[in-house]
Amino acid sequence: MADLMKGKRGLVMGVANERSIAWGIAKALADEGAELAFSYQGEAFGKRVEPLAASVGSDFLVDVDVTNDESLDACFGALKDRWGTMDFLVHAIAFSDKNELTGRFINTSRGNFKHSLDISCFSFIDVSRRAAEMMPEGGSLITLTFQGSNRVTPNYNVMGVAKAALESATRYLANDLGPQKIRVNAISPGPMKTLAGAAIGGARATYRHTEQNAPLRSNATLEAVGGTAVWLCSDYGAFTTGEVVRVDGGFHVLGMPQADNL
Repeated sequence: MADLMKGKRGLVMGVANERSIAWGIAKALADEGAELAFSYQGEAFGKRVEPLAASVGSDFLVDVDVTNDESLDACFGALKDRWGTMDFLVHAIAFSDKNELTGRFINTSRGNFKHSLDISCFSFIDVSRRAAEMMPEGGSLITLTFQGSNRVTPNYNVMGVAKAALESATRYLANDLGPQKIRVNAISPGPMKTLAGAAIGGARATYRHTEQNAPLRSNATLEAVGGTAVWLCSDYGAFTTGEVVRVDGGFHVLGMPQADNL
């Protein structure tokens, strides 16, 4: 390890367990010397996150509801009180009613559409605005997306629309915050075996399909996604902003499955 993140500190939002993409990112950042804070929502997730945070030397955990302004104010107030400034933020938060992640997109309900866009997209805008106020010397903001944002993926449904909005928000935020030397990027892994991914109908079949057909014949690992986040948060990422960085074994370049799988 090269201590690429030594002297830098930031907030990781969205760790659910040790298989979370957010955890892969957090561990990679910590391995490179970063000081971390973690947010979670509710006591059940807090119990899962606490030992993981402790394993990377962090005792800084904050219970946050990203749909509640007072909760977000308290979170960033705690960050400001403890650190004063921060260098990066990782946003790995998305949500949709599991019952609407099967079947046809046309059956999306108004309520779930609003809720999904609020949590999965607007929350990144909201936390970016707050984090930017704590980055006087610049910094890095990262969110997570998925290929269902720009190509129809069975059962992904409203989350595809939410991720499309999130990627667009990433570009607009990158433009707004660029003069402050704050970079804004999204990482797009392929299907991964996570708690969130399991909620999508046909997840196992999708995972197998991409693994069999990606040019590298593999889905991404937590370590690979974590390493990409380290690059984007470190000084080596100083001139990368507004990007959707794909870490999917090359699956996104395909027009059809491999010949053996047609």
